[in-house]
Amino acid sequence: MELANQIIFLGSALLIVSIIAGVLSSRIGAPLLLVFLALGMVAGEDGLGIQFNNFGAAYLLGSLSLAVILFDGGLRTPLRSIRIAWAPASVMATIGVVVTAAITGFAAVWLLDLPWIAGLLTGAIVASTDAAAVFLLLHQRGMELRKRIGATLEVESGVNDPMAVFLTVLLVELVASGGGLERLTTDVLVGFGTQMGLGLAFGIAGGFLIVQLVNRIELESALYPIVVLAAALVLFSLTGALGGSGFLAVYVAGLVAGNSRITGQVGLRRFMEGLTWIAQIAM
Repeated sequence: MELANQIIFLGSALLIVSIIAGVLSSRIGAPLLLVFLALGMVAGEDGLGIQFNNFGAAYLLGSLSLAVILFDGGLRTPLRSIRIAWAPASVMATIGVVVTAAITGFAAVWLLDLPWIAGLLTGAIVASTDAAAVFLLLHQRGMELRKRIGATLEVESGVNDPMAVFLTVLLVELVASGGGLERLTTDVLVGFGTQMGLGLAFGIAGGFLIVQLVNRIELESALYPIVVLAAALVLFSLTGALGGSGFLAVYVAGLVAGNSRITGQVGLRRFMEGLTWIAQIAM
């Protein structure tokens, strides 16, 4: 019981401090996510001394938070942005991620004297654009960008995570199995096609099913956003379990739901906005 109270106290206190710090940082122009990161470092083992080394919990919390952020990003992305930006965004989210991972990997091999696979793994880990940061910046007031540029950044940030996650998992498996670079091309082509194809298909189908489910049942108004979120997370986990990209699926499902007439749409957007803030702070 004592441990549970300590965890609840620390988590709630950090959440309050992060929100207050976010308000103050917005007044002086500091990046909000950088403030959240700094607070986490201050609270960590090199700061206040909070010890956290549970990989399983970190992976679960990170995956859940990113799924929420991507679904909310899809909800907020209008279909016209997809129409004008899908081509450059697709290139940036695939080839761009690979090129970034390769350049960073070569630098890691040269500077840190790492093996080639380990260097490329380092590059893959940092290759993707942070969707939370991009969505936050683009949705802040006063952000003036050309329509096509803004749409490209928004769409690319939502669809590049699956590519980066795929490359990271692939390279980790190669490191663990002792495989060489000669296996990389075949594995990338087969794995990429499977994950992206299933993620896209499940995302489209899941988005339409979510819309149909919500529009056909009668609930208390406060329950509609909860049903939508639960359905999105079911889609995320099911797609991943079947070998597809759950991150791509949940983002595409958000696109479909956000551009459809769905019951309780205003309440859903407000609910997801608050939940996304919590997810960003938690990550």
